[in-house]
Amino acid sequence: MGYTVRAGTLFDATRDEPERNVIIAVQGERFGTISPRPAHPGPGDDRDLDLSGYFVLPGLIDAHTHLGQALPVAAIRDEGLLSVAGIAAGIFRNCGLCLDAGVTTARDLAGLDGGIVQAVDAGLLRGPRIFPSGPALAQTGGHGSGHTPYRMTDAALCIPGLFQRALVCDGADSVRLAARTALRRGATQLKVYGSGGVVSFADGPGDVHFTVDELRAAVEEAEARDTYVTSHAHNVEAIRRGLAAGIRCFEHGTYLDEPAAQLMARHGAALVPTFMVVAVMRERRDAWGLSAEVLDKLAGVGEAMANALRLARAAGVRIGSGSDLLGAEQAGRALEIELKSRVIGFKEALRAATLGNAQIMGIDGDLGSVEPGKLADLIAVDGDPLADPAVLSDPDRVKLVMKAGQVVKDIRSRKFDD
Repeated sequence: MGYTVRAGTLFDATRDEPERNVIIAVQGERFGTISPRPAHPGPGDDRDLDLSGYFVLPGLIDAHTHLGQALPVAAIRDEGLLSVAGIAAGIFRNCGLCLDAGVTTARDLAGLDGGIVQAVDAGLLRGPRIFPSGPALAQTGGHGSGHTPYRMTDAALCIPGLFQRALVCDGADSVRLAARTALRRGATQLKVYGSGGVVSFADGPGDVHFTVDELRAAVEEAEARDTYVTSHAHNVEAIRRGLAAGIRCFEHGTYLDEPAAQLMARHGAALVPTFMVVAVMRERRDAWGLSAEVLDKLAGVGEAMANALRLARAAGVRIGSGSDLLGAEQAGRALEIELKSRVIGFKEALRAATLGNAQIMGIDGDLGSVEPGKLADLIAVDGDPLADPAVLSDPDRVKLVMKAGQVVKDIRSRKFDD
């Protein structure tokens, strides 16, 4: 059964300029024809959506989420003290907040598995369309492992069907087993921690993790299941190792240089910068329980990531977008688009968070733009993000969210200042 959407302004990555007064047909889960609104339209159907006063965009895609990491970062040290009920409640809340931010599709990189996807798809849980990585692959003592320098046992939380942050593996055979385990638990792609990180207890962003042989084992297992591997990689050597192993997507890329950017372009690899988490870490340092050591690692990261984005773009690397939010209350994740806009402009930042992410994830035949035949994901925004990208950052200004033809949020009756 179909209906129409009357959009005041429509813009996506396939359009050079916004279109005014557009009629968007929705047939079941997908978009039908898209055409100019007649000068003197006849009476509409009661089911039609009047968005003539709003700016309409495709549903956003966040290609780097941690919806399952719903407790303070410091709690990683004490995961054995957390209840399953509390963890589940935090995850469910984050899924709803993600949708409220206008994000209709999320690639979860370390934590959620196929159990959450089943709950969302069955209508039991309000949330975005999720592409989970299951537990990410981490080396002993490496980023994501949760290992502290002097803890003698591995107490990582493991709740199959809900959440597990990582699988610790060393050696190609161990990596292969971990990859198969993640895929068995519903991973739609694999994630490896190819470098050290900021929120780590025993490494830093300049450290390199896994050998080429270990990384290649993960790639082989992913390719055997017709999918791919993405790598957490802050530094150049981690990117070079990943490319040598066949990895096609890299997260963060903070210290990318020009030769590495050109190498990525030659390999057809993508980069997913994550600006938002850097800003949020400083803002929420107390709530997250971040140590002074972690805050020291943040110095210069935002500036370096901006430079990396410019280098990657100049080299022709495909650019994606991810928020990398952690902890509870993961709201307003479209701030990532606002922050990227300051570096590459709103149009390119929006492309990265819609069609760019869809292409990286191999789902651009269904998502990423408002075009006939694609899944009917869109958002209606109160304001003009082309003039002020910050309007996307406030969930209260994302007035309506549609996912696969179904309205999953509608607060048009609520005034901005209520």
